[in-house]
Amino acid sequence: MLDRLQALADRYEKLSELLCDPDVAGDPKRLREYSKEQSDLQEAYEAYTEYKQVSEQLDDAKLMQGEKLDDEMREMVKMEIEELSARKEELEETIKIVLLPKDPNDNKNVIVEIRGAAGGDEAALFASDLYRMYTKFADAQGWRVELMDVSENDLGGFKEVIFMITGKGAYSKLKFESGAHRVQRIPVTESGGRIHTSTSTVSVMPEVEEVEVEILDKDIRIDTFCSSGAGGQSVNTTKSAVRVLHVPTGIMATCQDGKSQNDNKAKALQVLRARIYDIRRQEEEAKYAGERKSKVGTGDRSERIRTYNFPQSRVTDHRIGLTLHKLDQVMNGDMADIVSSLTIAEQAELLEKELH
Repeated sequence: MLDRLQALADRYEKLSELLCDPDVAGDPKRLREYSKEQSDLQEAYEAYTEYKQVSEQLDDAKLMQGEKLDDEMREMVKMEIEELSARKEELEETIKIVLLPKDPNDNKNVIVEIRGAAGGDEAALFASDLYRMYTKFADAQGWRVELMDVSENDLGGFKEVIFMITGKGAYSKLKFESGAHRVQRIPVTESGGRIHTSTSTVSVMPEVEEVEVEILDKDIRIDTFCSSGAGGQSVNTTKSAVRVLHVPTGIMATCQDGKSQNDNKAKALQVLRARIYDIRRQEEEAKYAGERKSKVGTGDRSERIRTYNFPQSRVTDHRIGLTLHKLDQVMNGDMADIVSSLTIAEQAELLEKELH
């Protein structure tokens, strides 16, 4: 492990030299690549640097312990050894985590799709609640949210909403949200006060660069139409809304919330690339379906991942058995406990896999 860390440290320091090179500074592509690589190595480099410092201080303290000391100094050295030993153990655990295989998409922006599923109007209303929850969470992280497409019902719920969240680490914190979200509550349309169960589906996809998924002009068909609002009525008279069909795969993307037809086309292509990439990723993962299924899930929309029980103010994530009795806070964007618990579960799985 230490050899691997030293190699990472050497590479980090080499990148620092390269980033000071005038030739690199004048080449935007190399500058971006080296900066990203160094950023990816920074956490491991800092942990390893501190680990070496703490180890040296601990060795020095142990040597000092063998010298002739008065009682007060001996007690101080003993306390220092205890503190340094504890810190060394903490750093060893941190290093194990930072050396785990990284998801190459973790630092990417995300495209999120939420759809009302079983439950009619109530499912659409819950989809709008989930949209609000994710946007509040994004605001707390300092991320930017951009609405790409939305289809409303007459009650103001979302039959479908597509939006982009831009911010470092967005995918790493939201990738476990894909799946079916179940709500148990009394719908606003229920006059008898009975609790209903409805579901909405969430799909979280990393933003994909054009070089990662190439879409040829000859492979797409573009249609334009007037934007529509709740109930399907037209909300403007210009054909600014855009629908793009990828003919080879049959995958389609629509956008009508941009300022212009060109803006909507660009956003629709973003969604299309993300969907094509997501399909390819799922097909690749299906090849390894015989392996032990991940505790935190596959990202399949049909997989029920979480229940939101309003009468009991309870949120339960079924994948890791996490239950929180603070539904109001969660729905208001306080998802930190859920995100951290799912991240820890994934890290534990990866550590177990590394050991075997």
